[in-house]
Amino acid sequence: MADHENPPAPAGRPGGQLNARHQAMADLLVDRGYAVLFPDSLTPRGLAEICTQKIGSRTVTQTQRRADTLAALEWVARQPWAAGRKSVLLGWSHGGSAVLASTDATRADVRGVAPPAAAVAFYPGCTAALQSGWKPTTRVVVMIGEKDDWTPADPCIALGQRSGIEVNVYPDSYHDFDNPVGEVRLRREVPNGVHPGQGVHAGRNPVAREQAYARLWQVLEAAFNPAGSPGSSR
Repeated sequence: MADHENPPAPAGRPGGQLNARHQAMADLLVDRGYAVLFPDSLTPRGLAEICTQKIGSRTVTQTQRRADTLAALEWVARQPWAAGRKSVLLGWSHGGSAVLASTDATRADVRGVAPPAAAVAFYPGCTAALQSGWKPTTRVVVMIGEKDDWTPADPCIALGQRSGIEVNVYPDSYHDFDNPVGEVRLRREVPNGVHPGQGVHAGRNPVAREQAYARLWQVLEAAFNPAGSPGSSR
């Protein structure tokens, strides 16, 4: 995403096709003068979604999504209109986990690509990063619901305590809390989560959405215009 002085940044997708949340976010970003790029890790590999696949049997892995994201960052950097300008990563759910994977300073492929100015992950799975010794290459901000039973908040809180990244936990909120449409529902078709085989809850919380997006705009302003911007410290 970018304003008129900056190039678009790759925005990690979740486990499926673009939905109302992605369209709403794209509209909000464009209205604020940013450009948006959504790398697609699924369709070229013959998939529409991975939410209903068990974690151990997924055919699209974070290794692949990390490679896709890094390639997108390099593509942006090669564009004549992007020379010397900034990018920010933004992702949700599995795409949020891809944001973490793509900002992992312990990985040589990540270190080989110029890091984005910042990265924001909405309700990512943080367990793998917590267990791997993950360290950020840039400012990373996590937004997650207190009641998330798909990708629980506790591993993200622990990751924040260990690595120093900012983790925002929103009360009375589940996975997908920033979706502009629908209500909280039990998705029994999802085999993963805190209680495998029992489904997970997902759905909007308008109050949490407003709070999280207000913080997001502060993070973007600090990334693109660091001098004098609120919340600009890492």
